[in-house]
Amino acid sequence: MKETNKGATFVKEVWHKYNFILIFLAIFAVFLIINGGATTMTTVMNIPRHSTVIGIIALGMGLIILTGDIDLSVGSQLALVGGLTVMVFNSTNSILTALVFAIFMGVVLGLINGILVGLVKMPAFIVTLATMLMFRSIAQTVMNNHNWTIYQLDASLSQWKPLWVIGNSSVLRVPILVLILIGVVAVMTYLSTSTKFGKKVYAIGSNERAAQLSGINVSLSRVMVFVIAGVLIGIASFLYVANVGSVDPATSGKSYELYAIAGVVIGGISMSGGKGRILGIVFGSMSFTIIDKVINALGMNPLINDTIKGAILLLAIAVQMLPIITQKLRKAKNT
Repeated sequence: MKETNKGATFVKEVWHKYNFILIFLAIFAVFLIINGGATTMTTVMNIPRHSTVIGIIALGMGLIILTGDIDLSVGSQLALVGGLTVMVFNSTNSILTALVFAIFMGVVLGLINGILVGLVKMPAFIVTLATMLMFRSIAQTVMNNHNWTIYQLDASLSQWKPLWVIGNSSVLRVPILVLILIGVVAVMTYLSTSTKFGKKVYAIGSNERAAQLSGINVSLSRVMVFVIAGVLIGIASFLYVANVGSVDPATSGKSYELYAIAGVVIGGISMSGGKGRILGIVFGSMSFTIIDKVINALGMNPLINDTIKGAILLLAIAVQMLPIITQKLRKAKNT
């Protein structure tokens, strides 16, 4: 009996700590079974490669959600930052200038959200819903004012090829995008687990009042979280431009806020804040990428894609809530 209890406890502990990995492996196993002999090293590497942009954005979203807030404007930020980055690159023919500008613009947009949420104390949902509309509208307006149909990199520039290499080439069969993703994940994991700022983020999400009483500047911390998310969106926008070569304000980044939230939830971050691991977000984002590939491998109608993703998101939230529901049922039964 004791061995059974120990086994059950071990399983619960493993699930609690590493459920994001188990979910990823389960979806990956389904993909391998369906794909069969068509699976190659390139196919496997395409999973993290295609997850890089949304994964980096999701890391910023995860940090925001850990504080109990949310950002619905990330997709529109990518459209605006990406579009302006194309313009800067075409004007300067400089990869470094384009990268610095993308990060700077990400910081500016993140700071706008952060000030309104952290200092002005407006609800994050309303603020980012408004800026979601504003940022994409600005991106479209700037494009229309130049009589363009899309933001397109100038392929005649000398630095176009090196930029394309960053977004589409590999080193020892590992895509450069994946190497960058690994670096960003390492930095964000360190930030969230081994710094005072990371501990503040978790404290605010767990109990904002207690965090404030303990001396944490909650308002400033919230601003900083949105700024860091802006930095990540700047990096993601630059990589998106390097990979795709163009930005369409009408479609680029569309629904990315939902995919980022889904990656965060599947990755084990609690929507109520204060719980979860940043590392899990990457596995959550890759799980979503694999779902796309499973749908393609099955030859299903791509229009059903978001239906399946939505169902999986609901299932992930239900799994998160299961311990809470179980605890309430036990209390009711004891009462």
